[in-house]
Amino acid sequence: VGLPVGLPFSAPPAQRPRLELSYRSYRSYRNPAAPPSGHLCGNSRGAILTDAKAASAASTKPAARRVLVVDDSETIRRSAEIFLRLTGMEVILATDGFDGLSKISDYNPDLILVDIMMPKLDGYQMCQIVKQHPAHAKTPVIMLSSKDGVFDRARGRIAGSDQYLTKPFTRDGLLAAVNAQLNPAPAAGKSS
Repeated sequence: VGLPVGLPFSAPPAQRPRLELSYRSYRSYRNPAAPPSGHLCGNSRGAILTDAKAASAASTKPAARRVLVVDDSETIRRSAEIFLRLTGMEVILATDGFDGLSKISDYNPDLILVDIMMPKLDGYQMCQIVKQHPAHAKTPVIMLSSKDGVFDRARGRIAGSDQYLTKPFTRDGLLAAVNAQLNPAPAAGKSS
């Protein structure tokens, strides 16, 4: 009834751990695959509380790679989210091209997965807009489509996509494509 859950209330107030709100702890709470950081508990307003020491230790960890998944299919979005979160990546979801563009400016993702056929703004148009913006021109874009024709792949390349992945994808196929874009192999000796 308005009291935080999970606190040792039997201890006197002076001996209770000092608590503060921490967005990082909230993110790890929302991501069950992430290792717990500190003592987590919730209050009646849904905020997550953590030890102050755990919050400061968590801030020294390297940031997870951010991947934006833009697809109008709930199944594809959730599948990609599960596969990517299990590898420790931070996943942002968007339902269409306009939603995706707003999330790009808000979150500055390291990689964008975008479906080709979406309502309002399709994947080709979204990719062109992203690649024309100077701040995001080097952000890798992987096009997702159920079409696997040569014309579709070529149109994706013209729009600026870095890779093309056919749906439905496997976990290994998705992770291989994402890792190829986020961790490109060094180019072998180039000859003139």
